[in-house]
Amino acid sequence: MVKKFYYKTKIYYEDTDAGGIVYYANYLKYFERARTEWIYSFGFDHKKLNKINTFIVVRYCHVDYKKPVRFEDVIEIMSEISKISPVRINLIQSAKVSSETRVEAEVELAIVDSDGKPKKMPEDLYKSFKGCM
Repeated sequence: MVKKFYYKTKIYYEDTDAGGIVYYANYLKYFERARTEWIYSFGFDHKKLNKINTFIVVRYCHVDYKKPVRFEDVIEIMSEISKISPVRINLIQSAKVSSETRVEAEVELAIVDSDGKPKKMPEDLYKSFKGCM
């Protein structure tokens, strides 16, 4: 099983401010896309999870902006599990350009039902994530 998950994307003009630097909130979108693609790689998607009243939400996020990313850079988002339980996943995610970390985030995800109450994730998904540790 892959210990880390990687997702690449190019920076487009729409991602940047007037100076050609990625707008700070857009990193949250890149991190979200990487997490979603990771879930897809296990054979799950949010529609499938929602049908069984299971939602994965961000409970906590701390972002450290080290160095800017610019228009037309290609960034690689690395996601790695630091801790997991049936109802929570803690990740370290980073945005890198040419292997240099530009932005890093600590993210805690919670698994909840449609009322926002904690719920165990499906066993297959839990085992898939657990295998990445």
